[in-house]
Amino acid sequence: MKFIRFLHFASLDMSRIGKLPIKIVESVSAELNNGLLLVKGPKGELTQKLHQAVKVEIDKDNKELRVSVENQNDHRERALWGLFRSIINNMVKGVSAGFEKKLEINGIGYKANMKGKDLVLNAGFSHPVEFKIPAGITCKTENNIITIAGCDKQLVGEVAAEIRMIRKPEPYQGKGIKYVDEVIRRKAGKAAVKSA
Repeated sequence: MKFIRFLHFASLDMSRIGKLPIKIVESVSAELNNGLLLVKGPKGELTQKLHQAVKVEIDKDNKELRVSVENQNDHRERALWGLFRSIINNMVKGVSAGFEKKLEINGIGYKANMKGKDLVLNAGFSHPVEFKIPAGITCKTENNIITIAGCDKQLVGEVAAEIRMIRKPEPYQGKGIKYVDEVIRRKAGKAAVKSA
């Protein structure tokens, strides 16, 4: 019963989000073709296949994009409404301004640098680790900061998470790769036991 109530309130919140129009800035264009939305901008282009219950209208005069669903009384469709509005809004933001994640590498001898389009990490292993940067993502290193950028918010987040997984930060000395704004809960080391 509690779960059903949660779904009901969650879908109401998502439908409130879904009703908000999405502003299309001058440098961005949107095009709809057979249930496929294409958004182009200075940072690149993104496509999204729409769910059959979701409708998108592009108002070219007012430079707005509106999302709706067939049945606004269905809680599943209301959830989809908010979800697709958020996805499309991120697409518009991504192709106009882009998204980025910053990682910090910490540890004696730990460093990161670019080798062509690949990221090379010295992170306490016996050998450097090469990470191939996927298409649509740019990566740069400065001192101990790794910046991942791109127009696809989900892809930027995935790439940053994969790099972090190469050497997750440990809680004793804080060595490893972490997000710049991530707080690591530190643990005290084991005290030496005195012999009787």
